[in-house]
Amino acid sequence: MKPLPDLTDLPGALLASIGQRVDRIDTPSLVVDLDAMERNIQRMADFARKHGVRWRPHAKMHKSAEIALLLQRAGATGACVQKVAEAETLAAGGVNDIFISNEVVAAPKLLRVARMAAQLAARGGRLAIAVDSAEGIERLAEAMALAGSTHGIDVFVEIDVGQGRCGVPPGAPAVALALAVAHHARLRFAGLQAYHGRAQHFVSATERREAIAAAVRAAEHTRALIVAAGLPVPLVTGSGTGTLVHEAASGVYGELQAGSFLFMDADYARNEREPAQPAFEQALFVKTQVISVSDSHAVCDAGHKSHAIDSGLPTVALLPPERALRYANGGDEHGVLYADGPKARLPALGRMLWLVPGHCDPTVNLHDFLIGVRGGLAMGVVERIIRVDARGALT
Repeated sequence: MKPLPDLTDLPGALLASIGQRVDRIDTPSLVVDLDAMERNIQRMADFARKHGVRWRPHAKMHKSAEIALLLQRAGATGACVQKVAEAETLAAGGVNDIFISNEVVAAPKLLRVARMAAQLAARGGRLAIAVDSAEGIERLAEAMALAGSTHGIDVFVEIDVGQGRCGVPPGAPAVALALAVAHHARLRFAGLQAYHGRAQHFVSATERREAIAAAVRAAEHTRALIVAAGLPVPLVTGSGTGTLVHEAASGVYGELQAGSFLFMDADYARNEREPAQPAFEQALFVKTQVISVSDSHAVCDAGHKSHAIDSGLPTVALLPPERALRYANGGDEHGVLYADGPKARLPALGRMLWLVPGHCDPTVNLHDFLIGVRGGLAMGVVERIIRVDARGALT
C-alpha cells in the first residue's frame, strides 16, 4: 500500500506515532496488522484466480479509498458499497469501478447517482446499482434523463435468495424487472444481485452449505428464465466471506462480494470453518489499556464507543487459552475483564491488551483513522495512518 499523499492534516499525536513502536499507540485505537491484512488479500486473490471468478470486495467494511485501491491493485474488479455517499467518497478518492449493491429510490439521491455515473464514465470508469421494483427502475431512468448523461448506468436486478431483506422473489418477478430495465436506453441490464447475508453468520458449515445451495438454485433458475425471455444475463454477483467457497464453486456466480476477509472479526471466528475456505487471519484490533483493577475484575478503556457489539462482544487476543480473559460490557467507555482460563490472572494496572471486535464493519465506522502496524502487535512499528474516508457516509 502506498503512503497517503498528504499527512499534514493528521492530529499531531497520530502523525508523531508513525515510525514508533506499537507500545506508543494511544488507547483506545483501531489498529490494523498490515502483514496479516496483506496475507488475507493474497489468499483472496489466489482463491478467485483458482476458481475463475471476479472479486469485488465490499468497501462498507473498510470505508477507505486507499484500501479499495490497494485491493484493485491486487486484482479486485472494483468495490461494492451500500450508500450513495460511500460511492461518492470512493470516487473522489480515485476508485473508478463501483457497485451500489442496494436500492435507492429518493429523487435527490438518484440524481446524485446519475451524475456520478456520468463522471465515472467520463474518466473511463463504471457505476452500477441494484433495483428490486418497477417504480425504482422508473425513478432511476428519470434521474438519468434529468442528469442529461448519454453514458448510462449498469443495473442489477436483486433477487431475495434467503436474506429476507431487499430483492424480489426469484423467477418471474425478476424476469419482469430485467425486461423493464432493458426497456430504458440509459439503463443497461447487467445481471442479478443474489446475496444471502444471513448465511454468512451461520455457525454450522453444513447449514451455510445448504443455504447457498438453495441460493444457487434460485439464481440459476432465474437466469435461465431471463435468457429464455431473450435477454442475456452478463453476471450473477453476490457472496460473502462466510460462504464464498460455495458461490465460487457453483458455476453460476461470476463475482464474489466478500469484504470481511480483509480484517475478519470475532463473529466470523466463531464459525465452523470449511476445509476449502482460505485461512483468513484476524487483522483488525482495538488496542486498549487496563485502567482499574479490583479483587474480582479489571477494567479497560475500550467500551462500545470504540467497537460495535451488534454481533457480540469482543474477544481478548494474543493470550493462550489457559490464561484467557473474558470481556464483559462495561458501557460506553469501559470494558470489564474477568479471568477465564484455568491459569488466568487479572491483568496489571496499565497493561496494554488487544481486542478482536465482534463485527468489523460498524467498528471501523466508529473511527476516523486506522493505525497500520508492520511487524506484529508485540514488537511492530506504526507504518502508516489510513483514513476512514467514508465514516458516517450514511445517505
